[in-house]
Amino acid sequence: MWDAEFNEWEVREIRTKTTAYLGAGAIEKLDDIAAELKARGISKLLCVTGGRSYKLTGAWEHVQKACAKHGLTTTLYDKVTPNPTTDSIDEAAELGRSAGAQAVLCIGGGSPIDAGKSAAILLANPGRTGEELYTYQFTPTKAVPIVVINLTHGTGSEVNRFAVASITKLNYKPAIAYDCIYPLFSIDDPALMTKLSPKQTRYVSIDAVNHVVEAATTTVANPLAILLAEETIRLVAKYLPKASADPDDLKARYCLSYASMIAGTAFDNGMLHFTHALEHPLSGVKPELSHGLGLSMLLPAIIEECYPACAATLASILRPIMPDLKGDPDEAHKAAKGVEEWLAQMGVPEKLEDEGFTEDDIDRLCELAEETPSLGLLLSLAPVPADRERIARIYRRSLRKME
Repeated sequence: MWDAEFNEWEVREIRTKTTAYLGAGAIEKLDDIAAELKARGISKLLCVTGGRSYKLTGAWEHVQKACAKHGLTTTLYDKVTPNPTTDSIDEAAELGRSAGAQAVLCIGGGSPIDAGKSAAILLANPGRTGEELYTYQFTPTKAVPIVVINLTHGTGSEVNRFAVASITKLNYKPAIAYDCIYPLFSIDDPALMTKLSPKQTRYVSIDAVNHVVEAATTTVANPLAILLAEETIRLVAKYLPKASADPDDLKARYCLSYASMIAGTAFDNGMLHFTHALEHPLSGVKPELSHGLGLSMLLPAIIEECYPACAATLASILRPIMPDLKGDPDEAHKAAKGVEEWLAQMGVPEKLEDEGFTEDDIDRLCELAEETPSLGLLLSLAPVPADRERIARIYRRSLRKME
């Protein structure tokens, strides 16, 4: 396969609707990006990030150096938390607006990228708020330019048009998808990802697996989404154990970064359905819950529900994990159990009960899945009817390990 010969130190340009730079040392491309922004008349950046990783990884030093060289000024918002809120998006946008920011630089994983994309919309649409954006009170057609320095290998948000944020007072965690928030440039440098904790290394890669399982099986899936799904799972199955065993394995981080990128492209094409629609209520209720962990706990039950409707596709894309699947609809439980066992082998054996959820929570979770803006669209794309009974059954089956 291609990954046996590819040099992780050779930075390659990958073009989707975003121009992405992949490879160890890709952060050096920031110099060219800063020059391009300056040539476009942009001189003031709002930098949106979390509290630590932008410095720990060394990314901030490169930002300061490139911006100083090309005469760009930066205004820093470093308060983004996991599962970002519309309140923090409003804060970031207001800070950027007061500084006259003309573009947004996102530094971090999915949360800072999503918050930065959202702030970019608000900067281009004065008078609007994050809550209005995430309750669909307006449909944005413009945002200020977005540049991403991606620090995790999971969300794929650096190359697609999606963003997510929580509306805290409602326990809602909606998603948005607009063409105006495709990043202009993105950097995927695996050398910046070696300090990911073991848990986050696992969780973010499992996020990528969930992206493609869903994207390949929606009612609007296309051949590209399915092709990318099989390659994503192959790469995660091969390289996640290597990255877990040796966090400094740049080849493993490179391949996981590429897997994340193509998974983001896959769901840009095929969309998502059950797993993300049902995870968002979990982390809406418990903001401290890692998104990837929530997805992992739900995935086996969702595969069991969906397998009879798309057995051939699921058998094909899951082959790197379960090579003996034949694509027969009656393999549903076998496939679900096999994925659950694989997740445990990857170091994620947890189920909903382990995170404090009980049978008593199911009705509220079902209500949030039905009420949260945007989740109805995802559920409508599932390969089997997403009725209340099925949603409750998925949550119930995810409470504990399958028999």
